[in-house]
Amino acid sequence: MQNPVFYLLLAFFLGSLPFGHWLAMTRGIDLRKEGSRNTGATNVGRVLGRKWGVLVFLLDLGKGWAPVFAGKVVGQIPDSWAVGVGLCAVLGHVFSPWLGFRGGKGVATSAGILIGLTPWVALGVGVAWGVIFQFSRTVSVASLGAAAMFPFLVFWINPQQTLLQWAAIGLTGLVWIRHRDNLRRLFQGNENRFSKKS
Repeated sequence: MQNPVFYLLLAFFLGSLPFGHWLAMTRGIDLRKEGSRNTGATNVGRVLGRKWGVLVFLLDLGKGWAPVFAGKVVGQIPDSWAVGVGLCAVLGHVFSPWLGFRGGKGVATSAGILIGLTPWVALGVGVAWGVIFQFSRTVSVASLGAAAMFPFLVFWINPQQTLLQWAAIGLTGLVWIRHRDNLRRLFQGNENRFSKKS
C-alpha cells in the first residue's frame, strides 16, 4: 500500500483544477463576471452553450472519481482513507488555489466521489436529481434536493460505514452553503429555470 497521504494531496490538486474557468478563458470569457458568476458546469452551459456545460460536468465529475479510484485500486488504501480522499477532492474544487481559494459548488465533483465510493448511492442521488429537475426545471433545486437525499441513502445502503455517513452529512451541508445565493434567488422568485425545450 502506498502512503495514503499522497492520495489526499493528489485529490486536492485534481479537485482544484478549475476546468470551467480555464475553458471559458480560452474563449475570452471570465465566468466570474458572467451569468451566475460561478465556474461550474451549469454556468458554463448557460454562458458558452450546453455541450460545453456537459463537458465541464464530466471533467468535474472525473476529478472526483479519479483520485478515489486510484487510491482504492492502485494504492489499496482502506475505505476510511478513501472517504478522506473524496472529501479532499471536493474541498479542492470548492476552495481552488487557482481561483484565490474560491471555486464551484461541489455537486459534480461530489457525484464523482460517490461513484468511486458507493455506486448504488450515486445511482440513487442521480435518479433523485433527474426526477426533481423534471418537475422544477431548476438546476439548483435539483442539486439541493439530491444533496438532501444523500445522507439518507448512505445510512440505508451503507449502514456500517460511520465515517462515510458523517462525510455525507458534511458534504450535504457544504453543498447547501455553496448554494446560498441560489436559495436567496429562489425565495425572491428569480432563480434561473430551464424551459421544457432546453
